[in-house]
Amino acid sequence: MWKIIKRILITLGIIILLLVLVPAGFIMFDAAFGDRATNYTNVTFEHADGTTLHGYLAEPEGDGPHPSVLLIHEWWGLNEGMVVLADALAEEGYVVLAADAYRGRLTSRISRALFMRLTTPDELVRGDLDTALVWLQDRPNVDPSRTASMGFCFGGGESLQLGLRQSERLAVTVMYYGAVVTDPALLTPFTEGKAVLGIFGGEDQQIFVDDVLEFEAALNSLEISNEVTIYEGMGHGFLNEDNFDVPGSPGDAWNQTVMFLEENLKNR
Repeated sequence: MWKIIKRILITLGIIILLLVLVPAGFIMFDAAFGDRATNYTNVTFEHADGTTLHGYLAEPEGDGPHPSVLLIHEWWGLNEGMVVLADALAEEGYVVLAADAYRGRLTSRISRALFMRLTTPDELVRGDLDTALVWLQDRPNVDPSRTASMGFCFGGGESLQLGLRQSERLAVTVMYYGAVVTDPALLTPFTEGKAVLGIFGGEDQQIFVDDVLEFEAALNSLEISNEVTIYEGMGHGFLNEDNFDVPGSPGDAWNQTVMFLEENLKNR
């Protein structure tokens, strides 16, 4: 009997070990040999601690000064998709900085994306984004009074946090299916004439509709200018570089964003 129990325990131990080692191996391999965000960046700037930060800068034609957008990537890191969206916004007349909030790390694997999200301190991400915002607004062709933050998923939540943290620097905050804030007391920085656009999916299993409705109610209770839209039938991460400019909910969401920025930023 003991031999049977021992074999079962050994088998369970091997299974548990494999469940730990296999994902860890994929993460280590991806980190060593996978793509890097710096393959998609074209500018550098310096953090206060001396670290060189990277980003992708897209600029419209003309000397400006232009309105600007700080674009924040999903939990994958700064990838080609963010470059495509930055270029699309630049074509609309905005100077766009897609900031690298993960200091070069990039993946297409869920396991490593989760690992990066959990192991990157919030204060590091937010310090880098604050630095990127200052650098963007210091560009000679940028009107610093007309700047928006905009982000997707992880970046959507960070866009909201940046808008709250740097409300004196930002006129507009745009978030796509990012973590929301439902306490009105925490949203008061937006009461100083700021505008908020929130895009969400009705079938999102990460950002729940009930929380989105609470977020909208909190904004309305403070009379903060906002558009919070839930696209029915859409799940998490429903807009990307392949569908933002084609008919359907992703295209509608992108057009809504362009119109919102034009009304609240470009024509401000």
